[in-house]
Amino acid sequence: MTDVTGETRTVVKERQLKHPPGKVWRALTQKHLIEEWLMACDFKAEPGHEFELQASWGRVSCKVLAAEPQKILSYSWKSQGLESVVTWTLKKTETGTLLRMEQTGFGQDQEQAFRGATTGWNVFLDRLNQVLSSQD
Repeated sequence: MTDVTGETRTVVKERQLKHPPGKVWRALTQKHLIEEWLMACDFKAEPGHEFELQASWGRVSCKVLAAEPQKILSYSWKSQGLESVVTWTLKKTETGTLLRMEQTGFGQDQEQAFRGATTGWNVFLDRLNQVLSSQD
């Protein structure tokens, strides 16, 4: 799902996961788990903490903007001319957790980054689900 608003665009992905919010939160915030599904990092779930994500294609400079355990995690995402914000929202459901990822801030001239994020987040979320399932 994508949303076009004004001058910037947003990538939104939602997944219904069979895992409780606490388990999903750990996968979103514990360094060793993040590295299994996203990228190598030096993450801490503390507002103001600056960290980097590292992949074969380059680095992403980030800063934690909000961290409310089992509810919301938000951080800036700066890489290759893109300055955006990634926000994770967790909502407890009868069967587990509804996880919503929203990346905002894609300029109209950043089509490659927008398309890359649209596809890339699907891959990352599939990996996240695999990490969660492997911990059962």
